[in-house]
Amino acid sequence: MTEDVNAFPPGVVDKLKTYVYRLLDPRSGETFYIGKGQGNRVFAHIREQVEEDDPNNKLKRIREIHLAGFDVAQVIHRHGMDEETALEVEAALIDAYPGLTNIAGGFGSDYGAVHAKEIIQRYAAEPAVMKHKAMLISVNRSAAGSSLYEATRYAWKVSPPKAQQAEVILATLQGLIVGAFIARSWLPATSANFPGREDVPGRFGFDGEEAPSEIRNLYVGKGVPDEYRKRGSANPIRYSWR
Repeated sequence: MTEDVNAFPPGVVDKLKTYVYRLLDPRSGETFYIGKGQGNRVFAHIREQVEEDDPNNKLKRIREIHLAGFDVAQVIHRHGMDEETALEVEAALIDAYPGLTNIAGGFGSDYGAVHAKEIIQRYAAEPAVMKHKAMLISVNRSAAGSSLYEATRYAWKVSPPKAQQAEVILATLQGLIVGAFIARSWLPATSANFPGREDVPGRFGFDGEEAPSEIRNLYVGKGVPDEYRKRGSANPIRYSWR
């Protein structure tokens, strides 16, 4: 019987450089998390404290695996990379494995997997001209499971004072603006403020409604301008003002 591995020897760490890994549930063989790191990052998740009411789905899954008497399986999917290459590989794998517990999408998620028709639609679209203080929210990972409004309004790492300056909230999907909303207020992401949703500490959501037609006509169906689509950022939030 092979001994469980919970750390790489120093000589191995030097050769790994930056790597991309998958965490697997041994009960089903399902990949439930994609990450990248150096050194012993792949083992750090297993050592994290997992509380019974922890809202983090990755930690909940790890806790369930441990309670069932199993250990999380780890696969080093690709190693020996520089940081930029690892970001691209991580993003491609996040696109390839549905149902992950990753909270954020991969780096450059606007450049992820899409149908050929969507590619044409995106790049043929006229770029939007920002005439309002607009917050752009990428809903690439959240739009499939709920209405566009619900996918756009919950739950984000934002500064409420800055978010409240936004005159319009623009939902973006693979580089195309697909919705426009007006936020009346930003509130902590809790089930008390958003019934039916899980608490997400440190994040916020907004209460609002669809923007008036004259605002929607300015933006919906238009392309996200290049200056708001930096390939080096995995942050789903962009602002049209500083």
